[in-house]
Amino acid sequence: MKTQLMQAQAGVVTPEMAHVAEEEGLSPELVRDRVAAGQIVIGRGRFNDRRIVGIGKGLRTKVNASIGTSSDICDLEHERRKARVAEEAGADTLMELSAAGDLDLIRRTVLREVSLPVGNVPLYQAFCEAIQRHRDPSRMDPEALFDLIERQCEDGIAFMAIHCGINRFTIERLERQGYRYGGLCSKGGTLMIQWMLKNNKENPLYEQFDWVCDILKKTDTILSLGNGIRAGAIHDSLDRAQMAELILNCELAERARERGCQAMVEGPGHVPLDEIEANILLQKKMSSEAPYYMLGPLPTDVGAGWDHVTAAVGAAQSSMHGADLICYITPAEHLALPDEADVAVGVKTARLAAHIGDVVKLRGRADRADMQLSKDRRDFRWGDQFRNLLFPEDARRILESRKSVSGKGCSMCGELCALKNAETTLNRHLKGEKRNTAPAGVGTD
Repeated sequence: MKTQLMQAQAGVVTPEMAHVAEEEGLSPELVRDRVAAGQIVIGRGRFNDRRIVGIGKGLRTKVNASIGTSSDICDLEHERRKARVAEEAGADTLMELSAAGDLDLIRRTVLREVSLPVGNVPLYQAFCEAIQRHRDPSRMDPEALFDLIERQCEDGIAFMAIHCGINRFTIERLERQGYRYGGLCSKGGTLMIQWMLKNNKENPLYEQFDWVCDILKKTDTILSLGNGIRAGAIHDSLDRAQMAELILNCELAERARERGCQAMVEGPGHVPLDEIEANILLQKKMSSEAPYYMLGPLPTDVGAGWDHVTAAVGAAQSSMHGADLICYITPAEHLALPDEADVAVGVKTARLAAHIGDVVKLRGRADRADMQLSKDRRDFRWGDQFRNLLFPEDARRILESRKSVSGKGCSMCGELCALKNAETTLNRHLKGEKRNTAPAGVGTD
């Protein structure tokens, strides 16, 4: 099978590239050239309507929602509902991260529940099975891991977070810097480090990297280079261990492209606000602008219970500075497995944050709805306003529940409505003149 990358490098504009171009308002040739350069990846759902999603340079910042079981809460129907809620709330991609139960059944069920591209982390199942069989994750069999990756790709996984950037060198950086304030926060990354230290062996995903790429190429599954040593505390951001893994992942993204495998790089994590731009700049420069998939990021560690808001601050900054895919954070982060309500809030908050960044990153494209909505709000065109809102049903519900007695404005200001009074004053002042519809220099309707 020729991947999207291989076809782009051969000069072909695939139907998927044409779809992304139309959705984003770009030329198909520009999308093709950026796919060929490894700056855009294209994922697609494998079932239902098979949603096509472009991620990368010049495209709208996408939002990922994560679901999955744990050893404390394992309910297949619950995960099905969460998957549907994530899609309904507007997620662009979904990660199925279950770590308990019948993992093959859960994955295949979720894949058929949504039209979104679905990703996962194969190390979760590999270590779960080693624990079930041997009661010891360090007895995970590398051959079985590669077989598992192939089986998951064949099931329809669209992108796969694989922890290839952990090797002896990155572990040595962690040891020499004297550990961390926040320890290790990646489940898969921590278990791989334990496996390496216990067996005194190199990471097989790094050692056999070409094999990883060749497996994923068969189904054009996107390689998402996992950040297993990401910072779990803002005071660990940009430490030597994290940067060693990032450098290696950027190099591996280049190697993946050379083998015809679509690839993106994953990022942190917990990052103080003034380091977000530097983090993205480093990733983009070292990877020749491979798409960057960021978790959050969280610019403070004290927001548990409201970490969806914490992450929104980091996500807006990340989007503005060039991040391409944002993994949502829910109110349950650091506290509990999220439920359906958490998923909906997490997706909507991340979408809003991504759009805030896109208004700057894609000025002239992403901000068109903002401009039109401002005019509609000025002129009390409620129906038109709702068409340009990110969350029209939520807005309509609030308006209808506390509607103004005047029936024209909202109930916030009543008779002191600035827009209504300005309209009256300006109409009288500019009587007989055509009213300008935009500030000077912007133009008119």
